[in-house]
Amino acid sequence: MSTLQLRPLSRSVPNATRPKTFSSTCRSRIHTRGNTTKAAKAPANPSASQAQTQVEETLPWQEYLAIRKRKRRWETALTIPTTIGGFMGGISYFGTMEMDPNKPIFNIDPMFVYGAATLGCAGFGYLIGPVIGSSIWRMTHRRAMKLIEKRDKEFHQHIVKNRVDPTRQSATNPVPDYYGEKIGSLHDYRQWLRDQAKFRRKASGFLSED
Repeated sequence: MSTLQLRPLSRSVPNATRPKTFSSTCRSRIHTRGNTTKAAKAPANPSASQAQTQVEETLPWQEYLAIRKRKRRWETALTIPTTIGGFMGGISYFGTMEMDPNKPIFNIDPMFVYGAATLGCAGFGYLIGPVIGSSIWRMTHRRAMKLIEKRDKEFHQHIVKNRVDPTRQSATNPVPDYYGEKIGSLHDYRQWLRDQAKFRRKASGFLSED
């Protein structure tokens, strides 16, 4: 009877069914946890840091006041041609109309009515000039409009907080620049504060005399 030689059991078992050792299992878990920790530390959105930096950006007051001064110049510069254009348009339209003194308009001579209408066209041009100038200025400063609008709100709060009470004005003591339109620099702002304080002292002196 021949003796059968048994092969070792380890060779007969497939590789897929071999149990994993404790060391290999621990290594795989540690590697997985390390990747998870790195993924958690990595920012979900790469642009989050850039957005936070943009939010923290502010416009210096000196630069803001200079921009505000240039804006007012734009509005004033556009007022002149629009006023002249409105006046010339009124003349070209009402000047060519026939005027019959025997047919008054609202019991008024047509010449006076047409003259007043021409002046009204000039006044309309004067009012629409700053609007056009402001619109053109906003188009040229679109990138910094958010920062400028933020400073506009803060500047308005400073003006409302420090300006005087207009009900205390008199013929000899008018309100000094109630809306702060003439402020174009930090020096102008300090001068504006001094003018407000001077108005208060003068108004309190008049009230004490009364």
